[in-house]
Amino acid sequence: MCFYNSCKLTMEGPSRTGYQLVTQLVRIGIVAIVTYYCATWIISSVDPTSKAKKKAKRLAQIQLKKLNEMTGQSNKLKLSDFNSYELMIASHLIAPADIDVSWSDIGGLDSVIQELRESVVLPVRHRDLFQRSQLWRPPKGVLLYGPPGCGKTLIAKAMAKEADMRFINLDVALLTDKWYGESQKLAAAVFTLAHKLQPCIIFIDEIESFLRMRAAADHEATAMMKTQFMMLWDGLLSSSNCSVLVLGATNRPQDLDKAILRRMATQFHIGPPLERQRLAILQVILQQEQLHPTVDLKRLANLTPGYSGSDLRELCRHASIYRMRQYIRELMIKEGSCVIDASTVDENELVISMDDLLKSLVNMNMSKLQTGGTYLAKNIDLD
Repeated sequence: MCFYNSCKLTMEGPSRTGYQLVTQLVRIGIVAIVTYYCATWIISSVDPTSKAKKKAKRLAQIQLKKLNEMTGQSNKLKLSDFNSYELMIASHLIAPADIDVSWSDIGGLDSVIQELRESVVLPVRHRDLFQRSQLWRPPKGVLLYGPPGCGKTLIAKAMAKEADMRFINLDVALLTDKWYGESQKLAAAVFTLAHKLQPCIIFIDEIESFLRMRAAADHEATAMMKTQFMMLWDGLLSSSNCSVLVLGATNRPQDLDKAILRRMATQFHIGPPLERQRLAILQVILQQEQLHPTVDLKRLANLTPGYSGSDLRELCRHASIYRMRQYIRELMIKEGSCVIDASTVDENELVISMDDLLKSLVNMNMSKLQTGGTYLAKNIDLD
């Protein structure tokens, strides 16, 4: 009997020891998991960019899904192919189908458009024409410079749509991070993402704010980010099959670093439109609007020296709003009510007249003179 009991205790000893070991390991595992998720939650709560990163990931998923719908089955893009930094940049990705600007929406810049088509778009879309040539390549950098409002951003979007290239509208603020070293990783992600999505355009509006002339007073992190950006940019030149284009727009080219200007050898000056160009711009802006027979666009183009394309669009918008406002006032007085029934609106009364355009021009000239504008306003006869 004693022998039996001693054998039973001897057999139960290792069993109890194993059970206790498994229990202890389970407890340690549970504590480790709870500690990990608590630490992750604390870090995400402390990190001010946590919400922005989650939002960027959702936007990136939407954009990548759109690209997958456009490409074939063999070129599907998976979310797992991109790291967290590339997904941050991908949140600013624009698919060619989502770009609502084409060459026909740009007036008065026919010579620039023709040059861009031949020197940038053609080598991208027809890379197979001269495969033996090492020189038949699109440029790695293009700079559009000139006064604000003259169509630089429109040209960038239309170029991406015409060349069927993915378009990264890079927000420079996205590259700045409070944690040391994160900005360099985000700068690197710009090029690694563009390489995975090629053919691709990296568009930097107001590029002088990011890649301005380097000085000794620059912050260490900013100087490192600029240097790495240029090194990665040069790395694209070593790949003959890489179709990544850095496109910059600025109204202060003199502030750009010389190293950046060297990388942007292809440069286009987008200046204030001449009279014939202003006429073409007005025709594009007003082609979908109802105009009164008295509207003389040639006269209006002659009266607007110094106006940019953006100014001309704003002029036409003010004229349309002025006509709508006058009609609503008359309709409210006629019906004696502040509520307007859409069925009673007569669209023939909303036709933009020459008088509306001239009054809008007078108001714009006055506002620009008050704010120190440099418009060369001519005498305008409203009668």
